Amino acid sequence: MLQPTHQSLVAAVPADGASAARAQPAWGRVPARERDQDNPWHSDAVCRRDEAGLFFAPSKEPTAARLSREEAAKRVCARCPVMVECREHALLQPEPYGVWGGLTAAERRVVLARRRRRDLELKKAARAVAAAG
Repeated sequence: MLQPTHQSLVAAVPADGASAARAQPAWGRVPARERDQDNPWHSDAVCRRDEAGLFFAPSKEPTAARLSREEAAKRVCARCPVMVECREHALLQPEPYGVWGGLTAAERRVVLARRRRRDLELKKAARAVAAAG
């Protein structure tokens, strides 16, 4: 099976260059609910620059090289003004490859498993309250 190249991410991130990846501190990020169709989250993604090889693994990449590349990708994500939106996109899709929103595919699987467990616990608690009431 072929793994996607960074082009998968680039395809999701328009290359219009209008607001090319302005690095902002976390407190300067615009929440997703305040963005609109005129300014989609991916138009401000830092990964739109030329760090393409950082986000997706080449085939047969040695473990040490993969870990180093993923850490470098996470550093790019850490300075991205739309990291949270990117992460949520990857969790909702779900994206099976690459670093998205500062998380690797394995880390996203952990987050998704925790969310599923939390949702089940909340449903159980709601049923218990309904049965007791």
